[in-house]
Amino acid sequence: QVQLVESGGGLVQPGGSLRLKCVASGNILNIYDMNWHRQAPGKQRELVATISSSGSTTYQHSVKGRFTISRDNSKKTVYLQMNSLKPEDTAVYYCNADLWTVTNGRDFYWGQGTQVTVSS
Repeated sequence: QVQLVESGGGLVQPGGSLRLKCVASGNILNIYDMNWHRQAPGKQRELVATISSSGSTTYQHSVKGRFTISRDNSKKTVYLQMNSLKPEDTAVYYCNADLWTVTNGRDFYWGQGTQVTVSS
């Protein structure tokens, strides 16, 4: 069974930093794009950052220069370093990955989410 498990969320003051981590496990043959999304209360889920299998990255405009996405393919892990956090960054952050697995072929998988709260 394929799983994506996020960790690293929490409560932080404005201007602070957090590092999110998402680990993929299961019968995975290949990992393509890995993404971080977020969903604030009362809002739609939005894409925050993407990293390709080759390491190319893209960011939502509101986080560019503050957030950094990275991955360790040997550990099947993607990270999101979040600096200079603002109250508007408060949301549940979800990991999402495009995977090729033994049982299901190529498909998208989601983690369960981790809460990030930015407040003084």
